[in-house]
Amino acid sequence: MAPDTERPVSNVQAQQKFHPSPEFSRAANVNDPEIYARCNANPDKFWEECALQLEWMKPWIQLSEWNPPHAKWFLDGKLNVSSNCLDRHLAGRGDQRAIIWEGEPGDQKTLTYRELHAEVCRFANGLRRLGVQKGDRVTIYMPMTPEGAIAMLACSRIGALHMVVFGGFSAEALQERTNDCGAKVVVTADAYWRRGNLVGLKQIVDEAVPHCPTVEKVVVFQRVGATVKTSMVEGRDIWWHDLIADTSLECDPEEMDAEDPLFILYTSGSTGKPKGILHTTGGYLTGAYITTKLIFDIKPEDLYWCTADIGWVTGHSYVVYGPLANGAQVFMYEGSPDWSTEGKPGRDRFWDMIERHKISILYTAPTLIRACMKWGEEYPASHDLSSLRLLGSVGEPINPEAWLWYHKHIGHERCPIVDTWWQTETGSIMISPLPGIVSTTPASATKPFPGIKAEVVNEKGERQPAGQKGILVITQPWPWMLRTIWGDDARYVKTYWSRFPGMYFPGDGAMEDEDGNFWLLGRVDDIMLVAGHNISTMEMESVLIEHPAIAEAAVIGKPDDVKGQVPVAFVIAREGHGPKPGDHDAIHKLDAELKDYVAKRLGVICRPADVILTADLPKTRSGKIMRRLLRDIAEGHILGDTTTLADPDVLAGIKEKYASEED
Repeated sequence: MAPDTERPVSNVQAQQKFHPSPEFSRAANVNDPEIYARCNANPDKFWEECALQLEWMKPWIQLSEWNPPHAKWFLDGKLNVSSNCLDRHLAGRGDQRAIIWEGEPGDQKTLTYRELHAEVCRFANGLRRLGVQKGDRVTIYMPMTPEGAIAMLACSRIGALHMVVFGGFSAEALQERTNDCGAKVVVTADAYWRRGNLVGLKQIVDEAVPHCPTVEKVVVFQRVGATVKTSMVEGRDIWWHDLIADTSLECDPEEMDAEDPLFILYTSGSTGKPKGILHTTGGYLTGAYITTKLIFDIKPEDLYWCTADIGWVTGHSYVVYGPLANGAQVFMYEGSPDWSTEGKPGRDRFWDMIERHKISILYTAPTLIRACMKWGEEYPASHDLSSLRLLGSVGEPINPEAWLWYHKHIGHERCPIVDTWWQTETGSIMISPLPGIVSTTPASATKPFPGIKAEVVNEKGERQPAGQKGILVITQPWPWMLRTIWGDDARYVKTYWSRFPGMYFPGDGAMEDEDGNFWLLGRVDDIMLVAGHNISTMEMESVLIEHPAIAEAAVIGKPDDVKGQVPVAFVIAREGHGPKPGDHDAIHKLDAELKDYVAKRLGVICRPADVILTADLPKTRSGKIMRRLLRDIAEGHILGDTTTLADPDVLAGIKEKYASEED
């Protein structure tokens, strides 16, 4: 099956190559082009070299064990992630800045490595006081403040697994994930700022936790204080500052086996229920550490900013663990890119912060880049961005126009761009240029990271020749791969390893060109990529059908200039519940109601861009909804093969209906 979403790769795009400057290459962490040949010939030796750069409490006795599709790495090796991110830096750079944070209203906070270490120890001791032990799960539902990172590091320090939920998700999403992992404690905040408004996190927690029987305590960080009224449940809730008031500034790190679980992070699944991706200690940290060091060329003097939220894997690997394991200076920002410190819309906020803080590395999403393109080049042009020396892209394939705009207006044609492909399941970056030695091409993620074996295959698992589109697979295990799906190993095997036995199937289409560069072409399953986040169409359909007015639903992803894709829902009303034909007021009322219903249940990121009320859906004779035909309608394409439809006339009605709704 060809990928559902394909971006054309033109010869013009493929011929545009941008080479690192001699000055950049000379000073780069990797400036030897032979690294690819050397590491690919003996990846095991490379993985050992990478892991040995970390601090181990006890060395491993065997590098790996591969019982397809289950892997173990650094067998019997012992280490602690928090210790590697903090303790080992104290002697040489304890007074160096670790986290530099700015809130949306403009408030700021800076923590040195010594101060961050103390705060992590205090909170780790607080968690232990609440009865959290090695192997327990802790839900973290926090805004983008240093305390979110502190909570993650505190969990890893005592051997508890953290499960971070994005602060934009709903109470139902929080409840489902907390129950699936069986969390003992929830860590949250009273509220946070977004576009000048307060988002009440504690209020959402109060909706979810009564339905979470394993939760014993809720810890609340006071982000906004008296600005918002926060209800506290006696015996269950405790303020962060009260919890740590008299705890010690020292906390011995737990000795963790390399294969001990580190965290669970949920990602959308095509069957509706989110998948709890499990990552372990030694392999994951090795990946986060070495990819940050080599791909972002990070130096002690750099101020590095990854704009991702800690609720996503990008925030785990490239806001918290990767940079701090490298002893880097990390910038964090709480709010929206289009809100000024004066409390009003301001589309130059990102560029203003880069100028003021002298940020040197920026890692962001094509969604933001495309939004900035729409806003206009005058916003970045009004700020001094000369501190930048490296740019990165993450979350989805970046289109050539956005790549070139980023290169010209943000990097001023001197900053290498590292376009990165990876996913929650892979743990860290898998395909990306090494900026000191690889020439980049707009919209290509270029080469697999040294030691990673990637191929493009057809439906039979046969390698495709250069220039032919197909399905991306990883053909050998790697240290930072997921180990399983929490509580459902059978689903892990079926989802990632059954389509091509012995090869990891990430669900993306790709093409490899004559130079060995990879071009990512989008998802091949029913997962939408909305603003860089995987959203399950099945999960959205399940929620829509739970609405009392809806009998059936089909959701597809429609291309969008800013977000990459937006959800479009086609729905059939239950008899006697839907608006009458021609009653436009009732139709618009139901449209708004359904959009709000999905947003409330799953989070605003899942809010449909369009809801089309239709009498029927295109189905095969066996009853399968043909979503590809709905995509054709939404995208304005010529309809594909309709020979298997039970009633081809259905499409004409939907097409006419969609056109009228668009107008």
